[in-house]
Amino acid sequence: MQTTDIEREIRGFLVDNFLFGRAEALRNDESLLDNVCDSTGVLELVAFLQEHFSILVEDDEIVTANLGSVENLVTFVESKCRKTSVKAIS
Repeated sequence: MQTTDIEREIRGFLVDNFLFGRAEALRNDESLLDNVCDSTGVLELVAFLQEHFSILVEDDEIVTANLGSVENLVTFVESKCRKTSVKAIS
């Protein structure tokens, strides 16, 4: 999956589920944990990532560095997808 596809899917989920369709309210570098998701929202986001991208998000990966912004999310998901692909090939 391409980076642009990952970003589009993540943005769509966030806008639809947390911002009530207001796409203009979501900036790539904005903190999601302060402005978009509360603690329950983080759980919903993790469930979405796992189901939609077929990845496993470990408890110790639920940190701001991975989930704190759209940019962080895209990088994190891209990395997890690469690791999953490498394991599948091995």
